[in-house]
Amino acid sequence: MPLLILVNDKDEEIGTSEMLACHTGRGVLHRAFTILVFNPVGEVLIQKRSAGKLLWPLTWEASCSGHPVAGEDLEAAAAKRLPEELGFTTMLRTQGHFLYRAAYRDVGSENELCYLLAGEYDGEVRADPEEVAEHRWVALEELSTAMEADPDGYAPWLPPALDLLRD
Repeated sequence: MPLLILVNDKDEEIGTSEMLACHTGRGVLHRAFTILVFNPVGEVLIQKRSAGKLLWPLTWEASCSGHPVAGEDLEAAAAKRLPEELGFTTMLRTQGHFLYRAAYRDVGSENELCYLLAGEYDGEVRADPEEVAEHRWVALEELSTAMEADPDGYAPWLPPALDLLRD
């Protein structure tokens, strides 16, 4: 099983741990990434997480999210994960990072130092049904309105990612 990278709040590596251990109880702070992909008219691609996900199944999130594993470069991990989940590649640029912690019912939690990467794409999306229940392109204003109306319908890392993008 691949090991995730444990970090402190300054993103200094302090160890490794299995994915499940990082997401059990209050979670252990680890490095992660989320990706926002935009089309040429400025809409963002969002996905609904598959029903098989342990945390936040069937909730909307960013275009793609994941974790670099021990010894793996963050940008390389993101570039690898995007085609695995959505079936395409595009150039990604790191926008910054944010810290967040969120509990999902009594199942587990996220405790991440999460990097935001963004890119542009204009083509076919071939989402992996094991990872993605559905996907769609949406205007940022429409997404913000929808998140305000139904905050529980969206993964907790999406609002801070969008806030970071706006800053």
